[in-house]
Amino acid sequence: MFPVNRLLPLPVVVPLLGAALTLVLGRWPGLQRAISVAGLTTTLAVAGVLLVEAYRHGPVVLAIGGWPAPVGIVLVADQLAALMLVVSAAVTLCVLLYSIGQGRGETGETAPVTIYHPTYLVLTAGVTNAFLAGDLFNLFVGFEILLAASFVLITLGGTEARIRTGSTYVVVSILSSMVFLAAVGLVYAATGTLNLAQLAQRLDALPDGVRLALQLMLLLAFGVKAAVFPLSAWLPDSYPTAPAPVTAVFAGLLTKVGVYAVIRTETLLFPDGKVGTLLMVVAGLTMLVGILGAVAQSDLKRVFSFTLVSHIGYMIFGVGLSTVAGLSGAIFYVVHHITIQTTLFLVAGLVEERAGSTDLRRLGGLARMAPLLGVLFFVPAMNLAGVPPFSGFLGKLGLLQAGVAAGGALPGALVAAGTVTSLLTLYVASRVWNVAFWRAPQVTTDEPAVRLPGLMVGATVALVLFGLALTVVAGPLFDVTADAASDLRDRTPYLRAVLPEGGPW
Repeated sequence: MFPVNRLLPLPVVVPLLGAALTLVLGRWPGLQRAISVAGLTTTLAVAGVLLVEAYRHGPVVLAIGGWPAPVGIVLVADQLAALMLVVSAAVTLCVLLYSIGQGRGETGETAPVTIYHPTYLVLTAGVTNAFLAGDLFNLFVGFEILLAASFVLITLGGTEARIRTGSTYVVVSILSSMVFLAAVGLVYAATGTLNLAQLAQRLDALPDGVRLALQLMLLLAFGVKAAVFPLSAWLPDSYPTAPAPVTAVFAGLLTKVGVYAVIRTETLLFPDGKVGTLLMVVAGLTMLVGILGAVAQSDLKRVFSFTLVSHIGYMIFGVGLSTVAGLSGAIFYVVHHITIQTTLFLVAGLVEERAGSTDLRRLGGLARMAPLLGVLFFVPAMNLAGVPPFSGFLGKLGLLQAGVAAGGALPGALVAAGTVTSLLTLYVASRVWNVAFWRAPQVTTDEPAVRLPGLMVGATVALVLFGLALTVVAGPLFDVTADAASDLRDRTPYLRAVLPEGGPW
């Protein structure tokens, strides 16, 4: 029987090989598209197999080159990592199809260039490498791969606005990477290892002050990448100017890689929950400041950028609770938010394609002129707002129940903040609907209506249906997230899988 762990490198290797091939075949865009779609489809299939294996038999581990942990590089797919792989592969595939459709419909400076497909596949490889990393330095490498690719994608087309806002993104990303690298060096100096499983054993022996300093440095680096308040000011200015598919995949995935790193390190390396209070305060401020920012915006992309920041707070809230229920709710909400936030940014791209702008002051009448576009916005918007019975409601309900069960003034305050944020999200979604879709058109033109490319619409429809499917399978999905959360809190399944003879247990 073929050992499943041999599949572990494929989610990283396949996109990298695809990137090399598409770079060589830059003169043949049809072949570029075919290779990119085939590579991400393969990645999605492999991720599905790894998720089933991790759920049935525990973490899947592979020591690269036959060098066992902690000496060699180890790839690990436990339930959390495998679930992130599945969702990220599905989302990146849909966004790729969307961008292919957009390339057929666009002309001029925003048209995709030959470098788009190689860079997009490198970005995918960086994301998957971060999810599978079994040591702290490999996690850093994953971040750097995806960031290097994102620097190219966010300035694609070379317009003045993209270069200006992209510069902010680059500077902030480099600074956070410097903090991360410094933390990696200090961790190694203090413990003599970077293997996550071995660190879980050795960090407990450090003095409390040293351990706390290392924990806060890692949280600072990941907090910037996850865009939690007050480290999120760069995001609303950086994302909206990028091409629609680039903004969508950034919004859906890149911040969630930061959240994933917080979940992984806080549960595996620092399970005592000493910074739980700090995380909950940050979560509450992220929710409220982000959604208040969304209320004040008049551009659709900026509205979605601020809601993106706001809803990161729900995930950090679950981590800060340091309970199985809180972690389960956080993981469920990560899956939900990756899907829904990506969908909304794709819809914003369709609005821009159809109406020529995402400025709410210039929009109107879209529900009458493009009824399907109205549906494609309305469903994920209500999902994001947490309207029953959508997955957004179920995810929020799980987190709020975990907060109530935890008891205490601070979790109670976070429950209240989460409820207010959800109501304000509903207000924002309703305002966008009333202004952009329901009221009369604000700008009249004699130009014929733009016909939306079928592949762009089809990819968006697929993600909307995927978001609805999360509601249908919410019960089994909560079983998976609860099991993953239980393993994260226990740590033993991960440690046994990576260091089977490395005790003590």
